[in-house]
Amino acid sequence: MMEEVKDVSAGSVHGDTIKVTEVLQDGDTLTFIIVSQKLSGTGEYHVDRTYDDFEWLQQHLYTQEDVPGIQGVIFPPLPVRPQVNASAKVMKQLGFLALGEWQPYCRALETFLQQVVAHRLLSKNPALELFLTSADPPGRQKIKKNLFNRLSQAMEEMRKEGHKDVDEFFQTVRDQNLQLTGSSRTAAEKFLDVVLTEQKIAVACGHFSAALHLCVEPGQDPDHKAFSRVCVKLSEVFDSMRKSMMSFSLNDLNTLGLGLDLESRHLEAEKEMLFRRTCKLVELESARRNAERAKPVRKAAMEEVKKASETEFEQICEVAKQEPLSARPCGNAAEESDSVV
Repeated sequence: MMEEVKDVSAGSVHGDTIKVTEVLQDGDTLTFIIVSQKLSGTGEYHVDRTYDDFEWLQQHLYTQEDVPGIQGVIFPPLPVRPQVNASAKVMKQLGFLALGEWQPYCRALETFLQQVVAHRLLSKNPALELFLTSADPPGRQKIKKNLFNRLSQAMEEMRKEGHKDVDEFFQTVRDQNLQLTGSSRTAAEKFLDVVLTEQKIAVACGHFSAALHLCVEPGQDPDHKAFSRVCVKLSEVFDSMRKSMMSFSLNDLNTLGLGLDLESRHLEAEKEMLFRRTCKLVELESARRNAERAKPVRKAAMEEVKKASETEFEQICEVAKQEPLSARPCGNAAEESDSVV
C-alpha cells in the first residue's frame, strides 16, 4: 500500500498544512494558489505557482546527484500538464483530474507536494522550501528534461526491462508491479466510466424536470389543474434525483476516483524506479565483464569502474527497499534478501 502522508515539516513549513486552495485562469495559463502554515505558528505562506514551477521543482528533485542512491527513489508522480482547451487525448490522460472544474487537479497537486515533504530524502532539497515560501516564481525558465525519469525517453533501453534480476525480492516486486500497473489503470478507467455515466443521468434528469414544467397549463379546468399538479410533483422528483445523482458523482470522484488515479500514477512511478534500477544492473554486469576481459594495461581502470558501479547499485537497492512499494512481497523477504552484486 502507498505510504501515508505524515505530519512532517520541510524547512519552515508544516507539511500536512499544504493546500492548493484555488486556480486562476488567464487565457490558457493556469495559476495555482498554494497556502501552507509557517512552522513558527506566526502565520501562513501564500504563493502562486504555474505548472512550469511544479516541473522546475520536480527537475530539482530528479537531479540530486549528490544524494547516494537517488535513482532508487519512487518520485511522487506529478499529474499531466493541464490544458484549458484540452484535446480528447489529453482529457483521457487526465481522467478524473479533468472533472470538477479543476478542484480534483488541485487536490492532485496538493498530494504531490505533501508526498514530497513527507519523503525522507526529497524533503531535504532546498528547492522545495524555495518553492513553498518564496514570493518570486522559481521556475518560469524552460526546463531541460532529465532522461532517467521517463520510460518513454529511454526506448533504446527497453530491452533491459525484461532482464532477469539477481535479487529475488526485486524480481518479485517487478513481476507484481507489472500486473498491478495494468489492473490499476483498467480499474481507474472503468470507474471513470461509472462517474461519467452518473453525470449523464443527472443531466438527463435535469432536462426531464425542466421539460415537465412546459406541460403546466394555466386555467381553471379541473383536469388541466390536476395534470399540472402531477407534472410539478414529477418535476420535483426528477430534480431531486438530479441532485442526488450529482452528489453520488461528486462523492465517487473525490473518494475512490482520486484514490484510483493516485494509485495508478504511483505504480507507474514505481515501475520507472524499478526500470532505472534494472538499467544500473545491466551496466554493472557489463562493467564486470569488461573488468574480467580487460588487458593488463587497462585492468586497474576497469576494476575502478566496476567498483564504482557496484557501490552505486548497492546504494540504489538500499534506497529502493525503503520506498513505499505497492507490490512489496509478504514476509521478511526485503530484510532477508541480499543485493547480489
